[in-house]
Amino acid sequence: MNHFQYKGDELFAEDVSIREIVAKVGSPVYIYSLATLERHFKVFDDAFAAMPHTICYSVKANSTQSVLKTFIRLGGGVDIVSGGELYRALRAGVDPQKVVYSGVGKKNEEIEYALNSGILMFNVESEQELTRISEIASRLGKKAGIAIRVNPDVDPGTHPYITTGLKNAKFGITIDRAMAEYVRAASLPGIEVLGIDMHIGSQLTKVAPFVDSIEKLKLMIARLRTQGIDLRYFDCGGGLGIQYNDEEPPMPADYGREIVNATRELGLHLLFEPGRNLVGNAGILVGTCLYTKQRDDKNFIMIDAGMNDLARPALYGSFHGVRPVVKDQDGMIVADIVGPICESGDFLVKDREVPMFRQGDLVAFMSAGAYGFAMSSSYNSRPRVAEVMVSGDRFEVVRERETMEDLIRGERVASFL
Repeated sequence: MNHFQYKGDELFAEDVSIREIVAKVGSPVYIYSLATLERHFKVFDDAFAAMPHTICYSVKANSTQSVLKTFIRLGGGVDIVSGGELYRALRAGVDPQKVVYSGVGKKNEEIEYALNSGILMFNVESEQELTRISEIASRLGKKAGIAIRVNPDVDPGTHPYITTGLKNAKFGITIDRAMAEYVRAASLPGIEVLGIDMHIGSQLTKVAPFVDSIEKLKLMIARLRTQGIDLRYFDCGGGLGIQYNDEEPPMPADYGREIVNATRELGLHLLFEPGRNLVGNAGILVGTCLYTKQRDDKNFIMIDAGMNDLARPALYGSFHGVRPVVKDQDGMIVADIVGPICESGDFLVKDREVPMFRQGDLVAFMSAGAYGFAMSSSYNSRPRVAEVMVSGDRFEVVRERETMEDLIRGERVASFL
């Protein structure tokens, strides 16, 4: 359930008119529903009530401080992939012992920052990374908690760009090499082996790939125990999908039941890294129709939001539902909805039946809370948009719209020019 619904002919975020928000904040704008964020976290968390567990929200999906604070306030931790994400999470008040650090390219200074911050553990993604963490931890006189991200070579059945668990993916250590790396990790100075980690992809709509991966890792856990390596954590990753269009992903309760059944006998503390599942349907992007144009049999609707604001359609051909903020259009039309960016790939909708928007109409792109603002840029020197959070009948700007001055902040003209 999300809290973006029509009241009469007008779209609301909880109890606030979207039209009112745009009138005060401008367009384009991202709008998030606090009630939806809270509900999605609680439903996911409740799905694992039968097991000791921690929900470590995947910061990359949406790193806005108010979103992070929402989940931290509910008892969540975070999954991070950069020093910048760690900084954001710490500023939002996360308990460092609820932080897991994933990602294939951790820099020395990022590893040191994480160790000095006292995070729970690193999800190690390569043999060389393990060596580097050991060296840095030893130099600092610290113990680095680690899990190895084991690549189980399971096809998750999702878009190839967001598939991460196959043998040819850049992520993790292949399952046939992970055992030796665990044995080596146990002997390295500065390393404390705490867990095992998997993450097979994003936007998965079936539970079976998760369970298949767990079954493979359970065999490894049993082998590790015979080597005297007794783990405490099983990081099951994230990737559970949401409904953008006609997908039918499992409900968190069904997903939780299958995962609990598959892991109960292990006696381990479960970690989860949901991102899209918590924030995707909790946010929308709203733009304004600037112009319409017909060329032969092709219709274009030009709006003030582009691929720099919402990159997913251009990157993945992703679907986002389109709704008018006020339902007063004269029927439907097959059209492309495109932005102002000077790229042929600048589209948010391609050849789809949509309302017959007119100049000045407000257009809402649904399910934009994940990988929306987080992936946005100032390409074409377009300031990044404002973000708003709604709670009941109140709303606040939680990120100011960038200014022209922001575009050149930090730049300087070379002295020899």
